Amino acid sequence: MKEQNFKISSEYGNVIQVNREIREYLTENRFEEHLCNAVEICLTEALNNVIKHSYAGDSTKSIEINIRKKNNFLEIEIVDSGQPRKNLTVKNLDFDPADIENLPESGMGLFIIKQLMDEMDYFSNDGKNYFILKKWLI
Repeated sequence: MKEQNFKISSEYGNVIQVNREIREYLTENRFEEHLCNAVEICLTEALNNVIKHSYAGDSTKSIEINIRKKNNFLEIEIVDSGQPRKNLTVKNLDFDPADIENLPESGMGLFIIKQLMDEMDYFSNDGKNYFILKKWLI
């Protein structure tokens, strides 16, 4: 499987389209349905966070998504040039999933990503922010 690169402008509507393209790519490369679902959920959360927080809704900016299989894991790299995060602390959310009226207002995206992926890392370098997600394939 060769690396696949995607690029979108930072508009919420583009998140749906790139997710479709990435799911198609993963399906063509015989990734299991549950992994495709996890990637789609995590990408939606991560890309929406970039648009909302890093770019503050500025739709003129771009986001790169690079997907590669390395040895026994899938790596997803999301790159933007917006405001860097101060940290990647994932809140330990204490909530009743059956009580959807009182779900936490913030922090759910990273919480979900942490639950579905095996590793995540974030760093900034030369004006770019890198959010790396890994899912083990064994």
